[in-house]
Amino acid sequence: MSKVSQSPPPLAVALHYDGERAPRVTAKGAGDVAERIREIARRHGIPLQDNPELTRLLFRLELGETIPEALYVAVAEVIAFAYHMQGKTPGGEPKTENPP
Repeated sequence: MSKVSQSPPPLAVALHYDGERAPRVTAKGAGDVAERIREIARRHGIPLQDNPELTRLLFRLELGETIPEALYVAVAEVIAFAYHMQGKTPGGEPKTENPP
């Protein structure tokens, strides 16, 4: 008899960061729901980052919950990636080639 190995369904977690308070979980899902979250993000030009370990940790949080301090550095790296991909600075302003 052989065992069929099933991998866990893909997960997705969406965060909101207003630049003032700790980021909070605004959406999360597994399987088809995860794919729908990714599709909505793509449609709205929101950068996606594949980080399964961080996603699993964030998935444990409740909707609306802010991220714990222990994840600040990891999430800050994701936010920096998103800003970079969108050509923005942390204040949300577009990057300028020659700052004043």
